[in-house]
Amino acid sequence: MDKLSKGLVNRVLGKLGFSSPPSRDVAGLQSLYQSWCFNVPFDNIRKMIALRADGIVPLPGMDASEFLENWLENGSGATCWPMANTLYEFLKALDFNAYRVKAAMRDVGVINHGTVKVNINGSEFLADASLLLNVIIPLDHNIFLHDDLVYPVESEQDGDSHLIWSLTPPSVEYFSCRINKDPVDVMLFSERYETSREQSIFNHRLYARKNFPGKLIIILGHTLYSKTAFGVERRDLTRDQLCDALKNMIGLSENLLTEWVKSGSLDASFEPPSKSPPPPSAKKPPSMR
Repeated sequence: MDKLSKGLVNRVLGKLGFSSPPSRDVAGLQSLYQSWCFNVPFDNIRKMIALRADGIVPLPGMDASEFLENWLENGSGATCWPMANTLYEFLKALDFNAYRVKAAMRDVGVINHGTVKVNINGSEFLADASLLLNVIIPLDHNIFLHDDLVYPVESEQDGDSHLIWSLTPPSVEYFSCRINKDPVDVMLFSERYETSREQSIFNHRLYARKNFPGKLIIILGHTLYSKTAFGVERRDLTRDQLCDALKNMIGLSENLLTEWVKSGSLDASFEPPSKSPPPPSAKKPPSMR
């Protein structure tokens, strides 16, 4: 995969709100990561389109340049593997000491999540491209608590790995993600992304998430969840309302939205879930023990 061009990196920085590259320290990484979280949505829009194409087509987004060009033009992000790979490539282009790592969402013992670590002066930080945590997480022996009412997150060391705890609608309980220690290469990311076409919760119905200061928007199927410091509001949407939300809340272009509807993805998002929600975790985050 080609490295990101300087021109593309500068265009992305501009859309993220930077007139020059951030400093390569903790403050610079935090500023860049937070801007990513507020501007790049987590969504399965293009994956849904690809899975409904005639014949087998490559799943989109694993090429970081293509991912970013699409984001600049159409406003969509992706799911975890291409999201993490692109953030990794972007950070490397800005001379951060970043590397790809694998993880297990809900700590189920299966590698089902890709993420990014960054080493700054010998200290490691997690910059998860798709959990959109808004804060980088120090990966040391200390318990980390970020008690934001909208974006709470906790972490702890567990053996030679770390558990990251987060809470997002429609779940009412924290769920964990186990972050592995060792770096992996792009081939593992590509292989796991390709494997996900056979089994993934993001294949059938819409999932789209966008962070805003003080507000989190999640669209699951045709249900809109809006979380603020005052709680979570839930509202079922009509077809027209769903398309309007994808355009005006998530930020999709008209062209991509039209393609998504034509693929049958809008209709699929009104079908019942193909699987039951996962059971609550038997383990609790550090603050609740």
